[in-house]
Amino acid sequence: MPRTILVSNRLPVSVQVERGVLDVRASSGGLASALRGVHADGESLWVGWPGDVSRLDDRQRAALAQRLTAMRIAPVYLTAPEISRYYDGFSNGVLWPLCHYLLDTVRVDAGRDFATYEEVNRRFADAVCAEWRPGDRIWVHDYQLFLVPGLLRRRLPDARIGFFLHIPFPSSEILRTLPWRDAILRGLLGADLVGFHTDTYAFHFGYATAQLLGLEPCTDAVRYEDRVVRFGSWPIGIDAEHYEALARAPEAEATAARIRQEAAGRTVVLGVDRLDYTKGVPRRLLAIERLLERWPPARTRLHFTQLAVPTRERVDAYARHRSEVQELVGRIDGQYGTATRAPVHLMHRSVSPRELAALYRAADVMLVTPLRDGMNLVAKEYVASRWDDRGVLVLSELAGAADELAEAILVNPYDLDGVAAAIQRAMQMPAEEQEARMRLLRARVRRGDVRSWAQRFLEDLAAPDPDPAPRTSAAARPSLAAALADVAAQRLLLLLDYDGTLVPIVAQPALGLPDARLKVLLRALAERHEVHLVTGRSRGSIEAMLGELPIALHAEHGLWSREGGVWVPEAAVDLSWRPAVEALLGQISRRTQASMLEIKDACLTWHYRGVEPQLARARLSELRHRLMRLPEHDRFEVLAGRKAIEIRPLGAHKGTLASKLATRFAPGAIVAAGDDTTDEQIFAALPPEALTIRVGEGRTAARFHAEDVLGLRTELERLA
Repeated sequence: MPRTILVSNRLPVSVQVERGVLDVRASSGGLASALRGVHADGESLWVGWPGDVSRLDDRQRAALAQRLTAMRIAPVYLTAPEISRYYDGFSNGVLWPLCHYLLDTVRVDAGRDFATYEEVNRRFADAVCAEWRPGDRIWVHDYQLFLVPGLLRRRLPDARIGFFLHIPFPSSEILRTLPWRDAILRGLLGADLVGFHTDTYAFHFGYATAQLLGLEPCTDAVRYEDRVVRFGSWPIGIDAEHYEALARAPEAEATAARIRQEAAGRTVVLGVDRLDYTKGVPRRLLAIERLLERWPPARTRLHFTQLAVPTRERVDAYARHRSEVQELVGRIDGQYGTATRAPVHLMHRSVSPRELAALYRAADVMLVTPLRDGMNLVAKEYVASRWDDRGVLVLSELAGAADELAEAILVNPYDLDGVAAAIQRAMQMPAEEQEARMRLLRARVRRGDVRSWAQRFLEDLAAPDPDPAPRTSAAARPSLAAALADVAAQRLLLLLDYDGTLVPIVAQPALGLPDARLKVLLRALAERHEVHLVTGRSRGSIEAMLGELPIALHAEHGLWSREGGVWVPEAAVDLSWRPAVEALLGQISRRTQASMLEIKDACLTWHYRGVEPQLARARLSELRHRLMRLPEHDRFEVLAGRKAIEIRPLGAHKGTLASKLATRFAPGAIVAAGDDTTDEQIFAALPPEALTIRVGEGRTAARFHAEDVLGLRTELERLA
């Protein structure tokens, strides 16, 4: 029976040994809680790290393995040095602050840490591959495992793979500062479906693939290699019924009443956070200080409790953060407290779910003001706990939850005056307005609970691809080397594209010059085979680069040919459309920084490789629309290339030339290689037995693949 394989850094259990007795107990982390229902309800397996088990003896390890197997858990054991570099060093020292826009805390000397991060991600992928069965769906979670989907895709091309990020995905301008950005993006693109908490994070991801990898995403999908990768937002929820039940319990009500009694009629304001520098606790305290300074009534009306749950206590940055918070609390209480009352109460400890429910029930105002947060479930927990429809939520607009919880008072956590004013407004809000807001918030939190979140994502993961293509692993593809070896002894007809096939694609065509090794290769091939270079470049450009070689040159997709020394046009073509199209392209090129108009004898090409992706998309839409409105639009055709749009005479394509050359060369063997849409016309025009080669990934009619330019040239060197 198909299963769901859940993959996360930490498992839903933690392992401890107390007085020699092995104890496996449920974890309290947010991700573990969110996925526990998926694991409990269905046929599933959970892959993850069980924690430090280095102190277990052989007997205890055997007992642990047996316990975990019974719980449908496949552990990935990590050493202390691996945890130090993979988890503390790269995951939390680089990725965590980067994704939260805190560049000043990102560790820039993390090369060794990234190497360990790669190795640990590979270990997780190994563990999944060892358990995977055909039909299983794989759901990978969070930033510690960014590379796992890509590693799995190479080994399990038919697997259904989902990935979900539980923290913000940064803008491309932030991501591009990361030296390992391409590896991160390509790792994520191994998934079929990539999930985020908000539309903004999903947009950032799609935009980053365009700006940093040169892909062309649609609104919610991107074509990568030979697949469509979908992405979007699935806001995570909580178990709303559970939190409401905790808050309704008599124990919670009694504790909440005691808290209100101790507050002595003052407004109970609450903050609940892990003591992490992304949560904005120092700025929240500064806003409280600003409120006390500027609104004197708050000095006798405010009772603020900050629950700061310890986290990463051994990390220096977190220790400094804790000291800063403690100093701020001391300063505020020293300035505005009395002998019998302190306005701020700091609780630096963990609390049980029942204690937390009581705090939520007692709080008149809830402050959730992170500097940036993927979602922030504390806000939803507070809302679910307020079954009395009372209380006010003050929420950072930089938390993912702000996209859903619009009835909260939204604030910019960097604006101290704004936050202080929002707290004052919340403290003075009439009961009728509180109830109206809270009823709407509670209804939304109940509808979007954690079970519906998981169900919707898994249903979308199982949905068929919008544009399916056959998936074949590199190992399953026909061997190009073997096929070329079979025909190497014959005199061959070689039809070779230039840009992207014999030389890498570059920002400007003028920079795509042939290196000395390529010239030696082409000369050697020409001694044994009939070599035709078929390119979209102008005849002047290709002749200047390769004109001295004993090979046939075909420019502008075969409109011009030089097989003896003189350029000959293929046929008379109608160029009456050129002036109007050239004027239009020139106008758009002048308005678009980093674009370039290439003017050839018959064709016109607008290159936009260096253009900002969003602007390029807008310009392309405009260009297509305006071209079709020209009176001459029925005399030319528009072809989309790799970051280029080409306008050419009707019927002028490489396939026409390829068919003619193949007929002339028959019955000899033919080898053709290319990398983009224009070369697909060659592949389609040749006999089915021809050795057609697609350079790079993508949908193709070619029989063989070469991984890149270097891979193709290596195979051609064997022919020479």
